Amino acid sequence: MSISLISYYEFTTFIKKIDISANFWVGLGGVLFVLFNSKYHYLDTYSFVLLFMLVLSSFELFRKKGSAIANIGSTLMSVFYIGFFASAIIGIREIYPDIGSLYSRGGYIIISIFTTIWICDSAAFFGGTAFGKHKLFPRVSPKKSWEGAIFGFLFAIGTMALAKVIILDFLSWQTIISIGFIIGVFGQIGDLIESLFKRSANVKDSSNLIPGHGGIFDRFDSLLFSSPIIFLYLSYFGK
Repeated sequence: MSISLISYYEFTTFIKKIDISANFWVGLGGVLFVLFNSKYHYLDTYSFVLLFMLVLSSFELFRKKGSAIANIGSTLMSVFYIGFFASAIIGIREIYPDIGSLYSRGGYIIISIFTTIWICDSAAFFGGTAFGKHKLFPRVSPKKSWEGAIFGFLFAIGTMALAKVIILDFLSWQTIISIGFIIGVFGQIGDLIESLFKRSANVKDSSNLIPGHGGIFDRFDSLLFSSPIIFLYLSYFGK
């Protein structure tokens, strides 16, 4: 929850630099509701979207900051991109029943996802630094290369394979390789998309909360983007 709330704050803060004023409090309420609803199921998604759109549009009548269309759009973006994507992490945590008194299989999967993303990012950085010659998306992130992306992809699958041996023995090899593939591909896409957001807002980092590393949104962009895909895969193919 902390990751999503801080990421939401950072997103709604840095878009102000291009005169977009998301409705902070309505959006914050939306993110919180989505996170709690993912566990306790107060409303179905369709009902939530209807109610949220009604509230958000009505509140915008009383605001005099910037473009109403941009404000509403950015608030929706923050709730869907950060709130719903972060709720998938809770979904992964709850998807398997408990084993033992201290941990659950969902918890082991989340630990493995965190570790795999960090190793993927590190491998992409060092591989790109050492061997990078072909730019990946220079318009969005000039320093990233195809060579670095391939390194990250291979290390993501390798890390998940190691996790299978250590703590994820209850998952099939097909599921392990699939999660590694999702992180290796979509985790890196999530990093590029967050870079696109920042470039659009003319900022280098989402915040300066972590000296030398930017903000929480910078650190967990890959997790936010890959988690819903992993959750969908586990829901339909991995159990």
